[in-house]
Amino acid sequence: MSTVTGVSAADELPGPDGRKPLTGDRASTGRLGDRLFGGAATLSGVIVIAMVSLIAVFLVAQALPALTNNSENFLTSRVWAPGGAQPAFGILEFLWTTVAASTIAMALAVPVGVAVALFLTQYAPIWMRRPAASLVDLLAAVPSIVYGLWGLLTFRAFVRPVEQFLQDNVGWFPLFAPTRITGGTIFFIGIVLAIMVLPIVTALSREVFDQTPTAHKEGALALGATQWEMIRTAVLPFGKPGVISASMLALGRALGETIAVTFLVSALSDGTDWTWSLFNGGETFASKIANNAAEFSNPSKTGAYIAAGLVLFVLTFIVNSIARIVIERRKAFTE
Repeated sequence: MSTVTGVSAADELPGPDGRKPLTGDRASTGRLGDRLFGGAATLSGVIVIAMVSLIAVFLVAQALPALTNNSENFLTSRVWAPGGAQPAFGILEFLWTTVAASTIAMALAVPVGVAVALFLTQYAPIWMRRPAASLVDLLAAVPSIVYGLWGLLTFRAFVRPVEQFLQDNVGWFPLFAPTRITGGTIFFIGIVLAIMVLPIVTALSREVFDQTPTAHKEGALALGATQWEMIRTAVLPFGKPGVISASMLALGRALGETIAVTFLVSALSDGTDWTWSLFNGGETFASKIANNAAEFSNPSKTGAYIAAGLVLFVLTFIVNSIARIVIERRKAFTE
């Protein structure tokens, strides 16, 4: 049978409804659209990878000269004097404050966020779910500076007695050792960050739990499982990758938070005793860079702060990489 432009003559005959099928030109248009969409998606991915790579190259190129002239151990020193003929700077204090505050935030936000998500999807009545979810999501719309002012002027008075109680009763433990800091401590910053990242964990976990196959839940209940047993055996295993993704996204927000932490943290002056206590002060990477942006007056000082930013960049990259590995292993296990 003869063909024209790749379409057989039989294909050009009208169908039972009197309509002709798509011609070869229209079919090729569809294939062209697929190619265009695929190319646009590929280009978008390449642009994102290129941007991240260029940022990493910029940070490394700007930080290396300062690191080579550094007279202190960059990872284990607390000294921060990047100016002068012999620059000396280390990030131990910033690293500890950033990691400790973010860990506290995640330890508080993840269990609460998952519990709220389970309540909204499994326990709450239908009429309550949407308004309650919208109310939680509103927390994400509050600007960081508002959290900072609220924490400084209002919330601090409620946290201070808790800190004092822990120092009086478990002060023998190094992480809760008493200090003379009365302002923003690492512990206090962690609680405020937990409130800030709570809507991220809640919203993403809620979406994942809500997609649990109905057959899985009904099957568990049909076998005699209680509501909690059904959640434990069907909902939580299904939503575990989503919860991990939500937690890592929230952790990235906590690690890089700037404005609220800058308002709340009590920076330690030079010569102040420093301990591993969560009730001590300090500065995070983000707050240190934000507070001292005016010192970017020469390449040596600028390179020191960019080196600190590079550590934060690498830390965030490692966290997200670990999350991706865990999720992929989980998917491979369930498949």
